[in-house]
Amino acid sequence: MSDHIGGNTVNDSSRPSVDVSDLDAHMRAGAVDAAGLRWHAPTGEPIAVRGLAWFAAERRYRRLPLAPRLAIRPAVDELANCTAGAQLHLITDSRRLSLRARLGSFGLMHHMAATGQSGFDCYVGAPGAEEYVSTTIWDQKLSAITCPLYDGTQRARRSVIINFPLYQGVLELAIGIDADAALAPPEPMRIARPIVWYGTSITQGGCASRPGMAHTNILARRLGAEILNLGFSGNGQGEPELAHLLSDIPDPACLVLDFDGNCYPDEKLSGNLPEFIRIYRAVHPQVPILVMTRPPYASERIHERERIAREARVGIQQRVVEILQAAGDRALTFCDVAAILPASYVDGTVDGGHPTDLGFQLLADALAAPLRGVLRGR
Repeated sequence: MSDHIGGNTVNDSSRPSVDVSDLDAHMRAGAVDAAGLRWHAPTGEPIAVRGLAWFAAERRYRRLPLAPRLAIRPAVDELANCTAGAQLHLITDSRRLSLRARLGSFGLMHHMAATGQSGFDCYVGAPGAEEYVSTTIWDQKLSAITCPLYDGTQRARRSVIINFPLYQGVLELAIGIDADAALAPPEPMRIARPIVWYGTSITQGGCASRPGMAHTNILARRLGAEILNLGFSGNGQGEPELAHLLSDIPDPACLVLDFDGNCYPDEKLSGNLPEFIRIYRAVHPQVPILVMTRPPYASERIHERERIAREARVGIQQRVVEILQAAGDRALTFCDVAAILPASYVDGTVDGGHPTDLGFQLLADALAAPLRGVLRGR
């Protein structure tokens, strides 16, 4: 089964992605519209943009640098515009919260909900205890949207997390709150350093029904962590250029390597995995690394050869980790994901391979303990 999810969902990186004040007066900081909402572009405090390692430097809603120091494949470069894992964090006492955005394209995939491909969702509550309240819903023929996230609530101080689309680019964005409402920075994350997670379409969030249900976002909430989602649908192949780029992210809490599902044939996996680790270790010799295998596919239930092939790749990765551990790398951990998932996991997939919300919840439940163990080794 191919791990690729297609669809024209990327944005034009030559166009401005954040500062829209010259284009739309309603998006200027401090601008109040006819409904009494004041609009704020998240270009700096008090609104925090998390999940995008290069945002502070480039002010782009993009998961890799706009001009990477090493040439990367065009497919990876395009997929970097999809905003999987990006989040806004803020605190406000506004009775209303709305979102305006201009998206890169339209959600075109037939087996993933448009709300997961192109939607935002919103979590609200006490800091560290935010709960889901809403998802943006709009005419899918439109790329410019204005959507309420909540309305008519009592005035109260709330922590807000807004998750970005998983398979879509975001060119422009602004948040609307009551003109007289307070807006404050979010609380610090419980885990101070970011988790870097490199992988495939499953890592990117295919096929969650809304962005908050991707397992990386579930785990980010559960752990109180910033997770940099560097899943590239069909293109998480472990090439050296990505190892170098990920090494540029300073002081991570850990690195998760989750590219088994895209790195074929077996000889490519057995070569790329140790080389990726070698490149990363040259810059981050002590950062914990978790090597993960892909989940099982439903087709294994009737095709034993597919199970045997997956288990052979499990063995390849486990041997790489054991060799490096024996050579002295004590911050390297291996996780056979299939071994810790319930047998019913594949029932929580949309096509036998890509998880539904149920599948992502099962993945998050299974991976929470291994991830916490790796983080304790920091």
